[in-house]
Amino acid sequence: MRSTASILHLDLDAFFASVEQRDKPSLRGRPVIVGGIGPRGVVATASYEARVHGVRSAMRTAEARARCPHAAFLGGRFDAYREASRLVMERLRQESELIEPLSLDEAFVDLGAGADFDPARVEDVVAAIRADIADVTGGLTASVGVASSKLMAKIASEINKPDGIYVVRPGTEADVLGPMQATAIPGVGPATAERLRRVGIATVDDLRRPSEDELVRLLGQASGRSLFRLARADDDRPVVASREAKSISVEDTFEQDISDRLRLETIIERMARSVSARLRRNGLSGRTVTLKMRHHDFETHTRSSTLPHPTDNARILATMARNLLAGEDISNGLRLIGVGVSGLADWVQDDLFADVEDEAETVEDEQPAEDPATRPTRWYPGMDVHHTAHGNGWVWGSGLGRVTVRFETRWTPPGPVHTFRADDPDLGAGHSGTLQA
Repeated sequence: MRSTASILHLDLDAFFASVEQRDKPSLRGRPVIVGGIGPRGVVATASYEARVHGVRSAMRTAEARARCPHAAFLGGRFDAYREASRLVMERLRQESELIEPLSLDEAFVDLGAGADFDPARVEDVVAAIRADIADVTGGLTASVGVASSKLMAKIASEINKPDGIYVVRPGTEADVLGPMQATAIPGVGPATAERLRRVGIATVDDLRRPSEDELVRLLGQASGRSLFRLARADDDRPVVASREAKSISVEDTFEQDISDRLRLETIIERMARSVSARLRRNGLSGRTVTLKMRHHDFETHTRSSTLPHPTDNARILATMARNLLAGEDISNGLRLIGVGVSGLADWVQDDLFADVEDEAETVEDEQPAEDPATRPTRWYPGMDVHHTAHGNGWVWGSGLGRVTVRFETRWTPPGPVHTFRADDPDLGAGHSGTLQA
């Protein structure tokens, strides 16, 4: 354990929904729910205006609609989220080289690794970080916890959420943690909490009563020993710098189970092109191709195959993924499929699989998966669009061959709404979240 509060945990507040509210003036102050918008969709993030109605992440979208029918339900815009995340991580790296990103909106920072860190000025440091993040991201807020360990820093960031800070002074960790529910400790999910409840353990203070051996008998070797230490705020895990992506993948959940192998292979080819385009944009290639399949009964299988050398070639990725599908029984249908590449490198073996490919790539394989200059085949709520006459906006809704668009950007007041034919040649994908009107 450290003697100073020098580990920072930062969590951007309602990140996806906050980016949408930033870029869509008409949604500011309104409930916004981002995630899957189909019948099988799941909530990724809910704004705080939606959370007061009981909407939470990982909730089925259908239940979220029932709880908050007046909310704006939007599909994700991951380019906008990644750009906001990049700006935040760049600011954190100005403070310390030791940054451990946990996701797009969350990271640990070892402030003690910074050259000029003064423990007596930790509040001033955090205030400057939060102000700079709000400035560079156009108003996004962050909740921050600072403590002598990763455990307490993460817990502290929840105490004054949203848009708050809490510093756990060294020596007070056990006192801060004790009155909290046992579920405050990472790893204590619903199943573990129920086991603990059955033996009379509700709070962290309660969790300190059993001996380590008793917790091992109750929860197993790994969980029992870990909880015995964490309940006492005993956590010496270091902040581990991790800047590079470990994998690149895409996946999709279908509105109806699919058992048609040819149709699934077509979807796999499309996903392989998308993964290939992302690899090329980032100057990467990969060796291991993974196919993820979720069956009708929610049982999930993954199958992987590893190449002798890395590649970013869409056709090679598709061929490998189709081969992985060939060995799977899909007679009862799949509800989700995904294609991913791991074992990433920054070079490519050009002649790999040359004996099984045509010498010339098709034009389709050479095109990026997402070309903003073309009209998309599917309009979804929240997506950025551009109209030659009206400018930048976003999809309000679509159906029956029509698309309704609200024309506004983060730099404009709430804008007008117009409806167009879905095949209107003047309407195409755009970047209203990043371009000015």
